[in-house]
Amino acid sequence: KAKLQSPNLSLFLNRYKQTMSDTEVDTGAASEPKKYQTYVLEVDPDQDDKAKEIKLCNFSRPHMRAFHCSWWCFFIAFFIWFAIAPLLSEIGPDLGISKKEIWTSSVISVAGTICMRFILGPLCDKYGARILFTAVLCSCAIPTACTGLVNSASGLIVLRLFIGLVGGTFVMCQFWTSRMFTKEVVGTANALVGGWGNLGGGVTQLIMGSVLFPLFKTGMSSEMAWRTVSIIPAFIGFISGVAVYFISDDAPKGNYKDLKKNGLMPEVSAAASFRTGALNLNTWVLFLQYACCFGVELTMNNAAALYFKDRFGQTTESAAAIASLFGWMNLFARGLGGYLSDKANARYGMRGRLWIQTILLLFEGVMVLIFANTGKLGVAIFVMVLFSVFVQGAEGSSYGIVPYVNPPVTGSIAGIVGAGGNTGAVGFGMAFRQYAPSYREPFMIMGFTIIGSSILSLFIRIKGHAGLICGQDSEEVKKGNEATIAVPAPEDEEEAAEEEK
Repeated sequence: KAKLQSPNLSLFLNRYKQTMSDTEVDTGAASEPKKYQTYVLEVDPDQDDKAKEIKLCNFSRPHMRAFHCSWWCFFIAFFIWFAIAPLLSEIGPDLGISKKEIWTSSVISVAGTICMRFILGPLCDKYGARILFTAVLCSCAIPTACTGLVNSASGLIVLRLFIGLVGGTFVMCQFWTSRMFTKEVVGTANALVGGWGNLGGGVTQLIMGSVLFPLFKTGMSSEMAWRTVSIIPAFIGFISGVAVYFISDDAPKGNYKDLKKNGLMPEVSAAASFRTGALNLNTWVLFLQYACCFGVELTMNNAAALYFKDRFGQTTESAAAIASLFGWMNLFARGLGGYLSDKANARYGMRGRLWIQTILLLFEGVMVLIFANTGKLGVAIFVMVLFSVFVQGAEGSSYGIVPYVNPPVTGSIAGIVGAGGNTGAVGFGMAFRQYAPSYREPFMIMGFTIIGSSILSLFIRIKGHAGLICGQDSEEVKKGNEATIAVPAPEDEEEAAEEEK
Protein backbone atom coordinates (compact mmCIF):
# COMPACT_ATOMS: atom_id res chain seq x y z
CA LYS A 1 0.00 0.00 0.00
CA ALA A 2 2.87 2.36 0.86
CA LYS A 3 4.45 1.56 -2.49
CA LEU A 4 1.18 2.44 -4.26
CA GLN A 5 0.93 5.80 -2.40
CA SER A 6 4.54 6.83 -3.06
CA PRO A 7 4.14 7.62 -6.81
CA ASN A 8 0.94 9.55 -6.05
CA LEU A 9 2.70 11.59 -3.35
CA SER A 10 5.64 12.26 -5.64
CA LEU A 11 3.30 13.38 -8.42
CA PHE A 12 1.44 15.66 -6.00
CA LEU A 13 4.70 17.24 -4.79
CA ASN A 14 5.90 17.83 -8.36
CA ARG A 15 2.62 19.45 -9.34
CA TYR A 16 2.72 21.62 -6.20
CA LYS A 17 6.25 22.81 -7.01
CA GLN A 18 5.25 23.55 -10.62
CA THR A 19 2.22 25.54 -9.43
CA MET A 20 4.39 27.59 -7.06
CA SER A 21 6.91 28.17 -9.83
CA ASP A 22 4.19 29.37 -12.21
CA THR A 23 2.83 31.66 -9.51
CA GLU A 24 6.24 33.26 -9.06
CA VAL A 25 6.57 33.88 -12.80
CA ASP A 26 3.16 35.53 -12.98
CA THR A 27 3.67 37.66 -9.87
CA GLY A 28 7.31 38.49 -10.45
CA ALA A 29 9.72 40.26 -8.15
CA ALA A 30 9.03 43.68 -6.72
CA SER A 31 8.25 46.00 -9.62
CA GLU A 32 10.51 48.94 -10.49
CA PRO A 33 9.44 52.08 -8.57
CA LYS A 34 8.18 53.97 -11.60
CA LYS A 35 4.92 55.86 -12.11
CA TYR A 36 3.48 53.56 -14.81
CA GLN A 37 3.84 49.77 -14.83
CA THR A 38 2.04 49.42 -18.18
CA TYR A 39 1.78 51.66 -21.23
CA VAL A 40 -0.73 52.10 -24.04
CA LEU A 41 2.07 52.39 -26.61
CA GLU A 42 4.66 49.69 -27.30
CA VAL A 43 7.88 50.62 -25.50
CA ASP A 44 11.53 49.57 -25.48
CA PRO A 45 12.77 48.72 -21.95
CA ASP A 46 16.36 48.96 -23.19
CA GLN A 47 15.76 52.61 -24.11
CA ASP A 48 14.32 53.69 -20.76
CA ASP A 49 10.72 52.71 -21.63
CA LYS A 50 10.56 55.06 -24.62
CA ALA A 51 7.74 54.54 -27.11
CA LYS A 52 8.53 52.68 -30.35
CA GLU A 53 5.47 54.09 -32.13
CA ILE A 54 3.52 57.32 -32.55
CA LYS A 55 -0.30 57.28 -32.37
CA LEU A 56 -1.43 60.78 -33.29
CA CYS A 57 -5.04 60.34 -32.14
CA ASN A 58 -3.99 58.98 -28.75
CA PHE A 59 -3.59 61.24 -25.69
CA SER A 60 -2.56 58.67 -23.09
CA ARG A 61 0.12 59.33 -20.49
CA PRO A 62 3.02 59.52 -20.52
CA HIS A 63 4.22 59.34 -24.13
CA MET A 64 1.43 60.77 -26.27
CA ARG A 65 0.32 63.22 -23.58
CA ALA A 66 3.83 64.67 -23.60
CA PHE A 67 3.79 64.68 -27.41
CA HIS A 68 0.59 66.72 -27.62
CA CYS A 69 1.49 69.02 -24.71
CA SER A 70 4.83 69.66 -26.38
CA TRP A 71 3.51 70.88 -29.72
CA TRP A 72 0.59 72.74 -28.16
CA CYS A 73 2.80 74.71 -25.77
CA PHE A 74 5.20 75.61 -28.57
CA PHE A 75 2.24 76.57 -30.78
CA ILE A 76 0.96 78.91 -28.06
CA ALA A 77 4.48 80.27 -27.61
CA PHE A 78 4.39 81.35 -31.26
CA PHE A 79 0.93 82.84 -30.73
CA ILE A 80 2.39 85.00 -27.95
CA TRP A 81 5.68 85.68 -29.72
CA PHE A 82 4.33 86.93 -33.05
CA ALA A 83 0.90 88.26 -32.02
CA ILE A 84 2.17 91.77 -32.68
CA ALA A 85 3.87 91.04 -36.04
CA PRO A 86 0.85 91.40 -38.40
CA LEU A 87 -0.14 94.60 -36.58
CA LEU A 88 3.17 96.43 -37.07
CA SER A 89 1.93 98.19 -40.19
CA GLU A 90 -0.75 99.79 -37.96
CA ILE A 91 1.43 100.37 -34.91
CA GLY A 92 4.20 102.15 -36.87
CA PRO A 93 2.09 105.07 -38.20
CA ASP A 94 0.12 105.41 -34.95
CA LEU A 95 3.30 105.84 -32.90
CA GLY A 96 5.35 107.60 -35.58
CA ILE A 97 7.87 104.75 -35.79
CA SER A 98 10.09 104.35 -38.86
CA LYS A 99 10.59 101.07 -40.75
CA LYS A 100 14.13 100.79 -39.40
CA GLU A 101 12.84 101.09 -35.82
CA ILE A 102 10.21 98.45 -36.55
CA TRP A 103 12.93 96.12 -37.88
CA THR A 104 15.02 96.86 -34.79
CA SER A 105 12.15 95.68 -32.61
CA SER A 106 11.79 92.55 -34.76
CA VAL A 107 15.49 91.77 -34.45
CA ILE A 108 15.38 92.26 -30.69
CA SER A 109 12.32 90.00 -30.40
CA VAL A 110 14.37 87.05 -31.67
CA ALA A 111 17.72 88.10 -30.17
CA GLY A 112 16.47 87.72 -26.59
CA THR A 113 15.60 84.10 -27.27
CA ILE A 114 19.22 83.22 -28.08
CA CYS A 115 20.26 83.54 -24.45
CA MET A 116 17.16 81.71 -23.27
CA ARG A 117 17.86 78.70 -25.49
CA PHE A 118 21.43 78.43 -24.23
CA ILE A 119 20.12 78.52 -20.65
CA LEU A 120 17.09 76.26 -21.08
CA GLY A 121 19.05 73.43 -22.76
CA PRO A 122 21.06 72.33 -19.70
CA LEU A 123 18.08 73.12 -17.44
CA CYS A 124 16.07 70.54 -19.43
CA ASP A 125 18.72 67.94 -18.64
CA LYS A 126 18.40 68.85 -14.95
CA TYR A 127 14.68 69.57 -14.42
CA GLY A 128 12.86 68.20 -17.49
CA ALA A 129 10.65 70.05 -19.98
CA ARG A 130 7.32 70.21 -18.13
CA ILE A 131 8.25 72.65 -15.34
CA LEU A 132 10.18 74.90 -17.71
CA PHE A 133 7.24 75.11 -20.13
CA THR A 134 5.05 76.33 -17.26
CA ALA A 135 7.56 78.91 -16.06
CA VAL A 136 8.28 80.42 -19.48
CA LEU A 137 4.71 80.52 -20.83
CA CYS A 138 3.26 82.09 -17.69
CA SER A 139 6.08 84.65 -17.43
CA CYS A 140 5.94 85.77 -21.06
CA ALA A 141 2.14 86.07 -21.06
CA ILE A 142 2.52 89.12 -18.79
CA PRO A 143 4.42 91.44 -21.19
CA THR A 144 2.16 90.25 -24.04
CA ALA A 145 -0.86 91.53 -22.12
CA CYS A 146 0.95 94.87 -21.72
CA THR A 147 1.20 95.53 -25.49
CA GLY A 148 -1.43 98.25 -25.26
CA LEU A 149 0.78 100.34 -22.97
CA VAL A 150 3.42 100.98 -25.67
CA ASN A 151 3.82 104.63 -26.71
CA SER A 152 7.26 104.86 -28.35
CA ALA A 153 9.85 102.99 -30.40
CA SER A 154 11.96 102.29 -27.32
CA GLY A 155 8.90 100.97 -25.49
CA LEU A 156 8.09 98.66 -28.41
CA ILE A 157 11.69 97.36 -28.49
CA VAL A 158 11.77 96.61 -24.75
CA LEU A 159 8.34 94.98 -24.85
CA ARG A 160 9.28 92.69 -27.75
CA LEU A 161 12.53 91.76 -25.99
CA PHE A 162 10.62 90.32 -23.02
CA ILE A 163 7.90 88.74 -25.16
CA GLY A 164 10.57 87.13 -27.35
CA LEU A 165 11.94 85.12 -24.44
CA VAL A 166 9.02 82.74 -24.99
CA GLY A 167 10.80 81.46 -28.11
CA GLY A 168 13.06 79.46 -25.79
CA THR A 169 10.23 76.94 -25.41
CA PHE A 170 11.47 75.27 -28.59
CA VAL A 171 14.21 73.60 -26.54
CA MET A 172 11.67 71.95 -24.23
CA CYS A 173 9.55 70.98 -27.24
CA GLN A 174 12.39 69.00 -28.84
CA PHE A 175 13.85 67.65 -25.61
CA TRP A 176 10.55 66.28 -24.38
CA THR A 177 9.86 64.11 -27.42
CA SER A 178 13.50 62.96 -27.50
CA ARG A 179 12.92 61.84 -23.90
CA MET A 180 9.75 59.96 -24.82
CA PHE A 181 10.45 58.21 -28.17
CA THR A 182 13.05 55.70 -29.38
CA LYS A 183 15.75 56.32 -31.96
CA GLU A 184 13.66 54.63 -34.67
CA VAL A 185 10.94 57.30 -34.54
CA VAL A 186 12.57 60.25 -32.73
CA GLY A 187 13.21 62.17 -35.97
CA THR A 188 9.55 62.00 -36.94
CA ALA A 189 8.38 62.81 -33.40
CA ASN A 190 10.67 65.84 -33.09
CA ALA A 191 9.70 67.09 -36.53
CA LEU A 192 5.96 66.75 -35.91
CA VAL A 193 5.91 68.60 -32.59
CA GLY A 194 8.29 71.24 -33.91
CA GLY A 195 6.30 71.66 -37.11
CA TRP A 196 2.91 71.83 -35.45
CA GLY A 197 4.35 74.27 -32.95
CA ASN A 198 5.84 76.42 -35.70
CA LEU A 199 2.42 76.35 -37.33
CA GLY A 200 1.54 78.87 -34.64
CA GLY A 201 3.48 81.46 -36.64
CA GLY A 202 1.17 81.11 -39.63
CA VAL A 203 -2.00 80.77 -37.59
CA THR A 204 -1.07 83.89 -35.60
CA GLN A 205 -0.72 85.94 -38.79
CA LEU A 206 -4.19 84.83 -39.83
CA ILE A 207 -5.98 85.03 -36.47
CA MET A 208 -4.43 88.27 -35.24
CA GLY A 209 -4.24 90.14 -38.55
CA SER A 210 -7.27 88.86 -40.43
CA VAL A 211 -9.73 87.78 -37.72
CA LEU A 212 -9.26 89.31 -34.26
CA PHE A 213 -7.93 92.73 -35.33
CA PRO A 214 -10.83 93.41 -37.76
CA LEU A 215 -13.27 92.05 -35.16
CA PHE A 216 -11.98 94.37 -32.44
CA LYS A 217 -11.91 97.25 -34.93
CA THR A 218 -15.68 97.01 -35.49
CA GLY A 219 -16.35 98.37 -32.00
CA MET A 220 -13.40 100.76 -31.56
CA SER A 221 -10.71 102.68 -33.37
CA SER A 222 -7.88 100.79 -35.10
CA GLU A 223 -5.39 102.08 -32.50
CA MET A 224 -7.53 100.88 -29.60
CA ALA A 225 -7.99 97.55 -31.40
CA TRP A 226 -4.25 96.74 -31.60
CA ARG A 227 -3.78 97.99 -28.05
CA THR A 228 -6.31 95.51 -26.64
CA VAL A 229 -6.28 92.47 -28.95
CA SER A 230 -3.05 90.97 -27.50
CA ILE A 231 -4.87 90.21 -24.26
CA ILE A 232 -6.30 87.13 -26.02
CA PRO A 233 -2.98 85.33 -26.72
CA ALA A 234 -1.69 86.39 -23.28
CA PHE A 235 -4.63 84.74 -21.51
CA ILE A 236 -4.41 81.52 -23.56
CA GLY A 237 -0.65 81.34 -22.97
CA PHE A 238 -0.98 81.67 -19.20
CA ILE A 239 -3.73 79.04 -18.94
CA SER A 240 -1.74 76.62 -21.13
CA GLY A 241 1.34 77.04 -18.94
CA VAL A 242 -0.58 76.19 -15.79
CA ALA A 243 -2.42 73.24 -17.37
CA VAL A 244 0.66 71.45 -18.73
CA TYR A 245 2.19 71.29 -15.25
CA PHE A 246 -0.68 69.17 -13.92
CA ILE A 247 -1.62 66.92 -16.85
CA SER A 248 1.73 65.55 -18.09
CA ASP A 249 4.94 63.77 -17.05
CA ASP A 250 8.64 64.57 -17.43
CA ALA A 251 9.73 61.11 -18.63
CA PRO A 252 8.26 57.68 -19.43
CA LYS A 253 8.87 56.46 -15.88
CA GLY A 254 7.52 59.58 -14.17
CA ASN A 255 8.61 63.04 -13.06
CA TYR A 256 12.27 63.85 -12.47
CA LYS A 257 11.68 64.65 -8.80
CA ASP A 258 10.27 61.16 -8.13
CA LEU A 259 12.87 59.42 -10.30
CA LYS A 260 15.68 61.05 -8.33
CA LYS A 261 14.01 60.20 -5.02
CA ASN A 262 13.66 56.54 -6.04
CA GLY A 263 17.24 56.29 -7.28
CA LEU A 264 16.26 55.86 -10.94
CA MET A 265 17.96 59.10 -11.96
CA PRO A 266 21.03 60.87 -10.53
CA GLU A 267 21.27 64.59 -9.88
CA VAL A 268 22.49 66.30 -13.04
CA SER A 269 25.05 69.09 -13.34
CA ALA A 270 23.63 71.64 -15.76
CA ALA A 271 27.08 73.23 -16.14
CA ALA A 272 28.74 69.92 -17.03
CA SER A 273 25.96 69.14 -19.50
CA PHE A 274 26.35 72.49 -21.26
CA ARG A 275 30.15 72.24 -21.33
CA THR A 276 30.06 68.80 -22.95
CA GLY A 277 27.56 69.87 -25.60
CA ALA A 278 29.36 73.13 -26.37
CA LEU A 279 32.73 71.39 -26.90
CA ASN A 280 31.33 69.17 -29.66
CA LEU A 281 32.07 70.55 -33.17
CA ASN A 282 28.95 68.88 -34.61
CA THR A 283 26.82 71.04 -32.33
CA TRP A 284 28.11 74.22 -33.95
CA VAL A 285 27.80 72.95 -37.52
CA LEU A 286 24.14 72.19 -36.81
CA PHE A 287 23.90 75.60 -35.11
CA LEU A 288 24.86 77.26 -38.41
CA GLN A 289 22.59 75.07 -40.51
CA TYR A 290 19.64 75.67 -38.21
CA ALA A 291 20.33 79.41 -38.50
CA CYS A 292 19.65 78.97 -42.22
CA CYS A 293 16.28 77.25 -41.83
CA PHE A 294 14.57 78.21 -38.58
CA GLY A 295 16.29 81.60 -38.69
CA VAL A 296 14.73 82.09 -42.13
CA GLU A 297 11.29 81.14 -40.82
CA LEU A 298 11.49 83.63 -37.95
CA THR A 299 12.58 86.35 -40.38
CA MET A 300 9.65 85.56 -42.67
CA ASN A 301 7.24 85.71 -39.71
CA ASN A 302 8.34 89.33 -39.24
CA ALA A 303 8.81 90.25 -42.91
CA ALA A 304 6.15 88.47 -44.97
CA ALA A 305 3.12 90.66 -44.14
CA LEU A 306 5.16 93.86 -44.57
CA TYR A 307 6.63 92.55 -47.85
CA PHE A 308 3.28 91.76 -49.47
CA LYS A 309 1.80 95.06 -48.30
CA ASP A 310 4.73 97.17 -49.54
CA ARG A 311 5.65 95.24 -52.71
CA PHE A 312 2.19 94.29 -53.98
CA GLY A 313 -0.04 96.94 -52.35
CA GLN A 314 -2.11 94.53 -50.22
CA THR A 315 -4.21 95.66 -47.23
CA THR A 316 -3.15 94.74 -43.69
CA GLU A 317 -5.77 91.98 -43.55
CA SER A 318 -4.96 90.41 -46.94
CA ALA A 319 -1.18 90.69 -46.44
CA ALA A 320 -1.53 88.89 -43.12
CA ALA A 321 -3.61 86.15 -44.73
CA ILE A 322 -1.01 85.63 -47.50
CA ALA A 323 1.86 85.68 -45.00
CA SER A 324 0.12 83.01 -42.93
CA LEU A 325 0.59 80.52 -45.79
CA PHE A 326 4.29 80.35 -44.99
CA GLY A 327 3.57 79.10 -41.48
CA TRP A 328 0.74 76.80 -42.56
CA MET A 329 3.25 74.57 -44.37
CA ASN A 330 4.38 73.46 -40.91
CA LEU A 331 1.24 71.34 -40.80
CA PHE A 332 3.09 68.69 -42.79
CA ALA A 333 6.47 69.93 -44.12
CA ARG A 334 8.56 69.77 -40.96
CA GLY A 335 7.12 66.37 -40.14
CA LEU A 336 7.93 65.27 -43.68
CA GLY A 337 11.54 66.35 -43.20
CA GLY A 338 11.83 64.28 -40.02
CA TYR A 339 10.09 61.32 -41.65
CA LEU A 340 12.45 61.38 -44.65
CA SER A 341 15.38 61.61 -42.24
CA ASP A 342 14.17 58.53 -40.32
CA LYS A 343 13.58 56.57 -43.52
CA ALA A 344 17.00 57.48 -44.91
CA ASN A 345 18.54 56.50 -41.58
CA ALA A 346 16.81 53.10 -41.66
CA ARG A 347 18.34 52.37 -45.07
CA TYR A 348 21.65 54.24 -45.11
CA GLY A 349 22.34 55.13 -41.46
CA MET A 350 23.52 58.60 -40.47
CA ARG A 351 24.77 59.19 -44.02
CA GLY A 352 21.14 59.09 -45.16
CA ARG A 353 20.14 61.73 -42.59
CA LEU A 354 23.00 63.99 -43.70
CA TRP A 355 22.10 63.74 -47.38
CA ILE A 356 18.46 64.63 -46.66
CA GLN A 357 19.66 67.63 -44.65
CA THR A 358 21.98 68.79 -47.44
CA ILE A 359 19.42 68.45 -50.23
CA LEU A 360 16.69 70.30 -48.33
CA LEU A 361 18.98 73.23 -47.48
CA LEU A 362 20.23 73.45 -51.07
CA PHE A 363 16.72 73.63 -52.56
CA GLU A 364 15.62 76.05 -49.84
CA GLY A 365 18.36 78.49 -50.87
CA VAL A 366 17.46 78.20 -54.55
CA MET A 367 13.78 78.93 -53.79
CA VAL A 368 14.72 82.09 -51.86
CA LEU A 369 16.67 83.42 -54.85
CA ILE A 370 13.71 82.77 -57.14
CA PHE A 371 11.31 84.41 -54.65
CA ALA A 372 13.52 87.52 -54.47
CA ASN A 373 13.22 88.02 -58.23
CA THR A 374 9.50 87.36 -58.64
CA GLY A 375 7.40 90.37 -59.60
CA LYS A 376 3.89 88.90 -59.91
CA LEU A 377 1.71 88.36 -56.83
CA GLY A 378 0.37 84.91 -57.79
CA VAL A 379 3.80 83.56 -58.69
CA ALA A 380 5.32 85.07 -55.54
CA ILE A 381 2.76 83.29 -53.37
CA PHE A 382 3.37 79.96 -55.16
CA VAL A 383 7.16 80.24 -54.84
CA MET A 384 6.84 81.27 -51.19
CA VAL A 385 4.85 78.11 -50.46
CA LEU A 386 7.54 75.93 -52.09
CA PHE A 387 10.24 77.90 -50.30
CA SER A 388 8.43 77.31 -47.00
CA VAL A 389 8.20 73.54 -47.57
CA PHE A 390 11.98 73.27 -47.89
CA VAL A 391 12.54 75.56 -44.88
CA GLN A 392 10.35 73.44 -42.61
CA GLY A 393 11.72 70.19 -44.05
CA ALA A 394 15.30 71.26 -43.24
CA GLU A 395 14.23 72.11 -39.68
CA GLY A 396 12.78 68.62 -39.29
CA SER A 397 15.87 66.89 -40.66
CA SER A 398 18.13 68.97 -38.38
CA TYR A 399 16.47 67.62 -35.27
CA GLY A 400 16.57 64.12 -36.69
CA ILE A 401 20.36 64.44 -36.25
CA VAL A 402 20.54 66.31 -32.92
CA PRO A 403 19.66 63.36 -30.59
CA TYR A 404 22.62 61.37 -31.96
CA VAL A 405 25.36 63.97 -31.46
CA ASN A 406 25.96 63.15 -27.78
CA PRO A 407 22.92 61.39 -26.24
CA PRO A 408 23.57 62.13 -22.53
CA VAL A 409 23.55 65.91 -23.14
CA THR A 410 20.81 66.16 -25.75
CA GLY A 411 19.10 68.99 -23.86
CA SER A 412 22.16 71.23 -24.01
CA ILE A 413 22.82 70.42 -27.66
CA ALA A 414 19.17 71.04 -28.57
CA GLY A 415 19.41 74.40 -26.80
CA ILE A 416 22.57 75.47 -28.60
CA VAL A 417 21.33 74.35 -32.01
CA GLY A 418 17.97 76.01 -31.35
CA ALA A 419 19.77 79.24 -30.47
CA GLY A 420 21.29 79.04 -33.93
CA GLY A 421 17.83 79.61 -35.38
CA ASN A 422 17.44 82.85 -33.48
CA THR A 423 20.99 83.90 -34.32
CA GLY A 424 20.18 83.44 -38.00
CA ALA A 425 17.01 85.50 -37.57
CA VAL A 426 19.04 88.31 -36.01
CA GLY A 427 21.55 88.24 -38.87
CA PHE A 428 18.93 88.17 -41.61
CA GLY A 429 16.85 90.75 -39.75
CA MET A 430 19.83 93.10 -39.66
CA ALA A 431 20.17 92.72 -43.44
CA PHE A 432 16.51 93.72 -43.91
CA ARG A 433 17.00 96.64 -41.54
CA GLN A 434 20.13 97.79 -43.36
CA TYR A 435 18.53 97.70 -46.81
CA ALA A 436 15.05 98.95 -45.78
CA PRO A 437 12.80 99.74 -47.56
CA SER A 438 14.28 97.48 -50.28
CA TYR A 439 13.65 93.72 -50.01
CA ARG A 440 15.54 92.20 -52.96
CA GLU A 441 19.08 92.58 -51.57
CA PRO A 442 18.41 90.98 -48.17
CA PHE A 443 16.57 88.08 -49.82
CA MET A 444 19.56 87.52 -52.15
CA ILE A 445 21.94 87.51 -49.17
CA MET A 446 19.67 85.04 -47.43
CA GLY A 447 19.53 82.69 -50.44
CA PHE A 448 23.27 82.47 -51.03
CA THR A 449 23.94 82.04 -47.30
CA ILE A 450 21.55 79.07 -47.15
CA ILE A 451 23.19 77.41 -50.16
CA GLY A 452 26.57 77.82 -48.47
CA SER A 453 25.28 76.23 -45.27
CA SER A 454 24.29 73.05 -47.13
CA ILE A 455 27.99 72.34 -47.78
CA LEU A 456 28.67 72.27 -44.03
CA SER A 457 27.17 68.77 -43.79
CA LEU A 458 30.60 67.55 -44.92
CA PHE A 459 31.96 68.51 -41.49
CA ILE A 460 29.42 66.60 -39.39
CA ARG A 461 31.22 63.54 -38.03
CA ILE A 462 29.34 61.82 -35.19
CA LYS A 463 31.23 59.16 -33.25
CA GLY A 464 30.35 55.67 -34.46
CA HIS A 465 28.43 56.95 -37.49
CA ALA A 466 29.29 57.43 -41.16
CA GLY A 467 29.81 60.94 -42.52
CA LEU A 468 28.26 62.50 -45.62
CA ILE A 469 30.75 60.93 -48.05
CA CYS A 470 33.27 59.01 -45.94
CA GLY A 471 33.46 56.72 -42.92
CA GLN A 472 31.34 53.73 -41.88
CA ASP A 473 28.86 53.01 -39.11
CA SER A 474 30.33 51.06 -36.19
CA GLU A 475 29.19 47.51 -35.43
CA GLU A 476 27.28 48.76 -32.37
CA VAL A 477 25.35 51.23 -34.52
CA LYS A 478 24.61 48.59 -37.17
CA LYS A 479 23.19 46.31 -34.47
CA GLY A 480 21.00 49.15 -33.21
CA ASN A 481 22.44 49.23 -29.69
CA GLU A 482 23.16 52.95 -29.48
CA ALA A 483 20.76 55.25 -27.62
CA THR A 484 19.51 58.66 -28.67
CA ILE A 485 19.13 60.24 -25.27
CA ALA A 486 20.19 59.25 -21.81
CA VAL A 487 20.40 60.80 -18.38
CA PRO A 488 23.67 62.71 -17.95
CA ALA A 489 25.88 61.44 -15.16
CA PRO A 490 26.48 63.82 -12.27
CA GLU A 491 29.71 65.79 -12.43
CA ASP A 492 31.40 63.95 -9.56
CA GLU A 493 30.73 60.59 -11.26
CA GLU A 494 32.31 61.86 -14.47
CA GLU A 495 35.43 62.95 -12.59
CA ALA A 496 35.63 59.60 -10.81
CA ALA A 497 35.40 57.77 -14.12
CA GLU A 498 38.23 59.88 -15.53
CA GLU A 499 40.41 59.13 -12.51
CA GLU A 500 39.84 55.39 -12.93
CA LYS A 501 41.05 55.63 -16.52
